[in-house]
Amino acid sequence: MYQIYHNPQCKKSREGLKYLENKGLNFQIKKYLVDGISPEELKKIFVMLDKKPLEMVRKQESDFKNNYKGKSFSDDEWVSIISKNLKLLQRPIIVHGYKAVLANPPENLDDLIK
Repeated sequence: MYQIYHNPQCKKSREGLKYLENKGLNFQIKKYLVDGISPEELKKIFVMLDKKPLEMVRKQESDFKNNYKGKSFSDDEWVSIISKNLKLLQRPIIVHGYKAVLANPPENLDDLIK
């Protein structure tokens, strides 16, 4: 079963969800802005993505620009920051088994299906 970390208000996230639907895959939606993501879960996701936390930060967000831009934080500090400010997290993220992809563009999902 696939799991999509989804924000219904985000165009890119909606595109990722539609791509999953069009592929006919079984999936579960996690509305992470409502349900939250623990720091431990975020760490696992970043490992599955093979990405550092900072690589998954939406740098165009005003919260990032106003509070974090130009500052230096450790990976653990970024995990904590992101878990408390989940709108900073790039989306949508799709997880299957022990792998994950950032489905932006949605075609990145094809790497997970192979």
